[in-house]
Amino acid sequence: MAAATFALLAFLAAMSGAVFKPGPWYDTLRKPSWTPPKWAFPTVWSILYVMIAHAGWDIWTKAGWSFAIALWVVQLILNGCWSWFFFGLKRMDLALFELGLLWLTILGFIVTAWPISALASLLFVPYLLWVSAAGLLNLSVLRLNAAE
Repeated sequence: MAAATFALLAFLAAMSGAVFKPGPWYDTLRKPSWTPPKWAFPTVWSILYVMIAHAGWDIWTKAGWSFAIALWVVQLILNGCWSWFFFGLKRMDLALFELGLLWLTILGFIVTAWPISALASLLFVPYLLWVSAAGLLNLSVLRLNAAE
């Protein structure tokens, strides 16, 4: 039951990307040459959400309510909010700030989960790397489109 709950929570966060899609507005923005292809985003995020759910479930089964689980919940909320800021509100600046908070929360989870489960921490490393790349992309798109 716990595994299904963590999978459902990750799925709900992922749905923000389905509700707040890039769309025509994003297509018109200038982007850096190193922007990943469109197919990469749903592919990578699908894999990451499975890893996020597994990490949360792993910590939950070993420690229950803990600071690591609190950080897991916060990162999931922040994760779900980014699409709303960037694509929904079209506020690249707020999305970038929020992404910085997400990055710190992911790092906090990695550090606090490590004594409980090295696996859970390691499952978040690709997530941290992807969010780092997303932050650079967010910043680049913001700068390239600052006059608009």
